[in-house]
Amino acid sequence: MAKPPLVERLFIDGPVGHLEAILELPSEQEIIGNAVIFHPHPQHGGTMHNKVAHTLARAFVRMGYAALRFNFRGTEQSEGTFDDGNGELFDAEAAIEWTRSERSDMPLWVAGFSFGAAIAVKAAAATKIDGLVSVAPAISRFASGLESQPNCPWLIVQGDNDELVDVDDTVAWVDELDPGPELLILPDAEHFFHGRLVELREAVTEFVEASQRVQA
Repeated sequence: MAKPPLVERLFIDGPVGHLEAILELPSEQEIIGNAVIFHPHPQHGGTMHNKVAHTLARAFVRMGYAALRFNFRGTEQSEGTFDDGNGELFDAEAAIEWTRSERSDMPLWVAGFSFGAAIAVKAAAATKIDGLVSVAPAISRFASGLESQPNCPWLIVQGDNDELVDVDDTVAWVDELDPGPELLILPDAEHFFHGRLVELREAVTEFVEASQRVQA
């Protein structure tokens, strides 16, 4: 059985104060890249401890990435107040820049779930990254009307029984993009992927590893 990751709890500097964070490092292999994970809506109970956000982080750690999760402004011990997705984008960019400053010579992926997935899409469109994973992205409210789409390998995963993010809206949005992301729809999966987290982890792992082979 693989050893659990090395875990460091820390605060990073955000635009309106400190952001509470967890950095997980692979314990049995060299670090090959970085990942920053964005959590779901903070006003609906979303934090960096969310099970989907945790699953995304562990997927990257198992592949040899250093994975940073953090709480958006106003969430748990992060300073500031909720800003309806606007300030949270600046928080995301601060987390990306902090990660770059730690290991600037390595690939950097971003990933997020629901509200965090929409923020990840906007952050990936605004700055150069090496890959993007967005799970059940809340596009219609928080990331519609992008001036440009992310220019990197990009996976969207969503369940077709998602009760919060309409799968038809996601499909229609993806169809408007060129070339657009790879879209994986998991049958009978709902928003929080209850009972499907291992399947989600494996889908993310397969996509990231395939992208690494193409980029090598």
